[in-house]
Amino acid sequence: MDVKAALKDAVTRVLEQMQAPALGSDTYARFEVIIQDTPPDKPGDYGTPVAFLLAKALKQSPVQIAAQLAAQLELPAGIARAEAVGPYLNFFVDRAGYIKDVVGNALESVSKGIKVIVEHTSVNPNKELHVGHLRNVVLGDAMARVYRAAGYSVEVQNYIDDTGRQAADSLFAQAHYGEQWDGSGKYDHWLGELYVRLHQDLANEAFKQGAEPGINAVMHRLEAGELRTEVEKVVRAQLETCYALGVEYDLLVWESDIVGSGFLDKAMKLLEQSEFCFRLSEGKYAGCFVMDTSRFLPGLEDPILVLLRSNGTATYTAKDIAQQFWKFGLFEGLDYTEFESQPSGKTLYATSSSGSPRSFAHAGRVINVIDSRQSHPQAVVKAAMAIAGHQGESENSIHLSYNTVLLEGQTISGRKGITVSMDEVIEEAILRASSALLENQGKNSESSSLEPSQLEQDEENARRIGLGALRFAMLKNEPSRQIDFHWDSALALVGDTAPYVQYAAVRAKTIQKRAALAGLDSARADFTLLSDLELTLAKDIARLPEILGIATRDNSPHPVAQYALELANGFNGYYNHKDSSNKPDTKVIDPELPDGLQCARLAVVERMAAALEGTLNILGIEVPSEM
Repeated sequence: MDVKAALKDAVTRVLEQMQAPALGSDTYARFEVIIQDTPPDKPGDYGTPVAFLLAKALKQSPVQIAAQLAAQLELPAGIARAEAVGPYLNFFVDRAGYIKDVVGNALESVSKGIKVIVEHTSVNPNKELHVGHLRNVVLGDAMARVYRAAGYSVEVQNYIDDTGRQAADSLFAQAHYGEQWDGSGKYDHWLGELYVRLHQDLANEAFKQGAEPGINAVMHRLEAGELRTEVEKVVRAQLETCYALGVEYDLLVWESDIVGSGFLDKAMKLLEQSEFCFRLSEGKYAGCFVMDTSRFLPGLEDPILVLLRSNGTATYTAKDIAQQFWKFGLFEGLDYTEFESQPSGKTLYATSSSGSPRSFAHAGRVINVIDSRQSHPQAVVKAAMAIAGHQGESENSIHLSYNTVLLEGQTISGRKGITVSMDEVIEEAILRASSALLENQGKNSESSSLEPSQLEQDEENARRIGLGALRFAMLKNEPSRQIDFHWDSALALVGDTAPYVQYAAVRAKTIQKRAALAGLDSARADFTLLSDLELTLAKDIARLPEILGIATRDNSPHPVAQYALELANGFNGYYNHKDSSNKPDTKVIDPELPDGLQCARLAVVERMAAALEGTLNILGIEVPSEM
């Protein structure tokens, strides 16, 4: 039940009916109806200040307008009455009806009819993913889940730079040092070690001069598509890491296919028609095709951005612009092939020079998950859409910018080897969760005697808790905040963490199991026996549509993470609540209570369990069977 949306619709309908003769028909359309929770010290459950907004236009006092609205309002289900409280229009819920409606109607997202592309990960295919990449992967995956939950069609893309210098370095290093992978360990880790070794040697100028021709030769072979099979080996190893986090994709986009598609030429021809893009004949950019960004990116020391160099080669920004046109469906011409089957059974596709047409791209909104150091190029990509005459696409070009991740205070550098791999972090998270579970369950000395099924269950629970802790650490704060990754804080199983929310969900499910054994059935609920304590829980549960709206508006999953904590806090507060005589007063299973009250409380707890689990699922976090 989206109570606030229902109230907003009801108030909007009254505004449309009022139609003051002296005003134009679009008067009320200019005033957005905002429904808010009323402050604790004010009457009512929800309210709107819309009368303030209309007062000047109608030339009436807001008190009069609020009273008029209250008199004409048709109340949605679960709302007992509306009252004008001074200049505010406040709403009072029918406690029993409201709770019953929330409990009996799980959230069903309504299709928005808009396709959203989320591009994330996009790691150079030259080495293993490190903890700095973890934030990108988790942010992108959670953002895609948020949009799906909000009713959008979502396509997740992973861009593979198979023609870049980094891939060339690693492949050159393999040949230069005469190394061959023996199959032990992961391929991306092995190749990454060669990459670091090469860059240590490249610090020597003589070595660098001798190596550059060979590296350039590898780059030419990459551009010609001769080494894609070699690059695929790295990509598959990187994908294994992402799959371990529960992350999957719809499409791999190979840069060589974008370059070979002709999209770049098409994009540059469109930009040639703009006054902001031109070819310079003199100065340091002589012969280059450039964009003057001073109009839309003021304050830059050098507003000239090179798109095509004097030798005709494209910059990364030019390629990004061409790809953005394709994402919105403005360019056609790519073919696709099946790449591999992912753990869920879902097929992962890839662009291909010899595949077949499929329905990819054609988005209404594009979200590129890239760290804040790429803010300037992404602003140029956004501006390029508008310069080419596609203002709507420009407005829907979103850069989900996130700050960097430090490692114990150090800046992460793949070249210098200052990093911890994602695989290592995942393994450590699960090990720590397993250790904590064993300690909490008193199984340290008994684990070897456990039944295989129990061992398997414990391992699965440790996986869910450990990975949940990792994901939540990357999602609970605004993306703009820098994260200093520390083992203890990132993997802590208490505090503002996923395990805290997971524990609340497990607690709720445990109550359900015990209630079933006691013969309680939520179908026998008498909601008239519930108090404001249960009403508060129901109001918390009903906030999810609002939270999803905020998350999609701000293009950040962190409001959902904070909401998960609020749900857990609310439920734990309810579970531990005591009356004035310091006795628990929210028990579900209590033979001294009326059956209808026990069953009604059970219904609320069941709905809260589903809300906790569903909210965590939006973040890509699973609930363990026990903790």
